[in-house]
Amino acid sequence: MTVLHSESRYGFSARLLLVWIVIMCVSGVFMTDEIRAEDSSAVAKATFGGGCFWCTEAVYAEIRGVKSVTSGYTGGRIPNPNYKQVCSGLTGHAEAVEIEYDPAVVPYEKLLEIFFATHDPTTLNRQGADVGTQYRSAIFYHDDTQKEIAKNVIEKLNESKVFPSPIVTTLEKAKVFYPAESYHQDYFANNGYQPYCQAVVAPKVAKVRKVFKELLKSDELQ
Repeated sequence: MTVLHSESRYGFSARLLLVWIVIMCVSGVFMTDEIRAEDSSAVAKATFGGGCFWCTEAVYAEIRGVKSVTSGYTGGRIPNPNYKQVCSGLTGHAEAVEIEYDPAVVPYEKLLEIFFATHDPTTLNRQGADVGTQYRSAIFYHDDTQKEIAKNVIEKLNESKVFPSPIVTTLEKAKVFYPAESYHQDYFANNGYQPYCQAVVAPKVAKVRKVFKELLKSDELQ
């Protein structure tokens, strides 16, 4: 189950609205739906684990202000893990994406809004049929500001009961991020007709394009 597919307690639009309201209250900043023009050269990093990185990468690749999205492994115990090792669940790594973004165009709070709206943060070490610690819901913070924002957002989402169960997303200090093998990069863009992509990734991307239409890169709007 993912937030995008769940209608058990709230419709998707209603749940998204609740996530948006909570994050706005936590951040203390009212972000309009109109994203500012890309006129800044600043680059920041955000790292999220939300299940299979093919899904997470495809979602954030759509967003204006995102400079790059790299699928990879982080949060584990051994250096330079490969896909087979991570899939064993024995290395401690999570499948994750490292996002380079312009905070003047898309603030960290907005990235968190997308994060919590596009996966299920209430299932421990699982996203749908993908099971294991490598699929855990995790926020890998790069500084104390990111940590505090994420912590407050999780607390407020739980208090507001936006989700039917408590959030189990972990907050972990960002460690070395190991880019995944080349064939994992831009996986959905290059393998859109692969069965998993059609069944899992494509519906999620389609709904993101609809619900977050105002956040998309200009070429996606044409």
